[in-house]
Amino acid sequence: MIFQLLAARSFAYATAVCVLMSSISFGQTSSETAAVKDATVTTSLITVRVDPASVSKAIVSPTVALYFDPVQGSSSVDLVRRALASNGELAAARLDVERARARLRQAGLRPNPSVDFEQTTGRFTGAAGERETSIGVSIPLELGGRRGRRIDLAKAEVEAAEAEIANRERQLTNEVRTTYAEALAALRELQITENLNDIDIQTARFVQTRVNEGESAPIELNLLRVEVDRLRSRRALVEGRLKAELLKLKVIAGLSLEDSLRLREALDTPGLPLPPASVEAAIEIALRTRPDLKLARLTEEVAQAGLRLARAESFPDVTPFTKYSVGRSVFDDTPVGVLTDRDKLLSFGVSIGIPVFNRNQGSKAEAALAISQAEKRRQFLEQLVRSEVASAYERYEAARNAVQAYEQGVIARSNDNIKAIRAAYQIGEFRITDLLVEQRRLVDSQREFTEALTEQYRALADIQAALGSQPNQ
Repeated sequence: MIFQLLAARSFAYATAVCVLMSSISFGQTSSETAAVKDATVTTSLITVRVDPASVSKAIVSPTVALYFDPVQGSSSVDLVRRALASNGELAAARLDVERARARLRQAGLRPNPSVDFEQTTGRFTGAAGERETSIGVSIPLELGGRRGRRIDLAKAEVEAAEAEIANRERQLTNEVRTTYAEALAALRELQITENLNDIDIQTARFVQTRVNEGESAPIELNLLRVEVDRLRSRRALVEGRLKAELLKLKVIAGLSLEDSLRLREALDTPGLPLPPASVEAAIEIALRTRPDLKLARLTEEVAQAGLRLARAESFPDVTPFTKYSVGRSVFDDTPVGVLTDRDKLLSFGVSIGIPVFNRNQGSKAEAALAISQAEKRRQFLEQLVRSEVASAYERYEAARNAVQAYEQGVIARSNDNIKAIRAAYQIGEFRITDLLVEQRRLVDSQREFTEALTEQYRALADIQAALGSQPNQ
């Protein structure tokens, strides 16, 4: 009779735990979530069928809800747009374009004329009546198209500055996306750890009842409590990492540290465009659209414009001038007395520099070397772009294959094993150590799955960065 009562109680406990476990599924795959349509909300851990109006209240725990909101949270696209508009470093860099445009205005200005004034007197040399006043104007001429060459150089520098800003925007976009992926990874691990910890707490209550009734040894309860404390410690570390990633996102996006920031995307469904169909097509796009490669080509044009300006500056300086003079002379030793003579003169002339020593040889040699240097850098960058595109593609394909393997086999089987071992433990078929070993194996599998999902997200972001995609994509 006693045996039947104990068996009935164990069966009831096992049934309750099985019902609990059947309501929770760790690591729900994307193929399973895709099959659930209307009024279904899926996170990377739990699938719940709810009313759409109560989505934000049903899918996450209170702790995770502090960092995740599928309706009003921020997506990576939102944060990219905010970063491009508010990032302080980018705003400062954009002033380089304005500086280049100011230099362009300066390059188009003609040289100023000069006015010469001269006063000559004989008061200090014993000829007090002798004096002469003259005023002259000189205008430098820019021969050899020097002004036009300056304008060409300044225009090329403006285009290069704009390309530099576009490249900074590309890098900032990729930084936001990769940081967002790291935050999503920490969020997923936090939710996994929290759910496992909650289940272990419930199991500990069950084991406590069995210990009180003498059906289990106290060591089993102690082992389970150790696992609960271990998961609680892990949860604290993961939550700290998540907070750090969110703070980094705030800084990059130009948000105040006091602003609230919640994520909206799921790690297994990146909000990024899919890559082109082939590596060759992607390389062709990258070579055509990458802003840093455009900057390298413009740097070549800047160097060539600098050489043309250096050649133009080797022409001699020519300065025409004119001078108007008024002179007064006094003659006091004449038969008729003191005579005064006044002269008014207008003179013209030109000043020509003779390029004997300085023919701008050094500037022309430096400009020629700058062209060669820019050409080599552009060639190297083209090879680097090809390598970056191919590398990102390889990483994306490898990560996608790993994700599929985990979705189709590892996670599902680990979940089934946990359910079976936990149910069998309730009826005394397994020891608590068997359950804890399998649970740690599941935690490791989930962590590796999270790493694969994160690598897939990062690789996809790196592909977009390697392609030189527009920031609003």
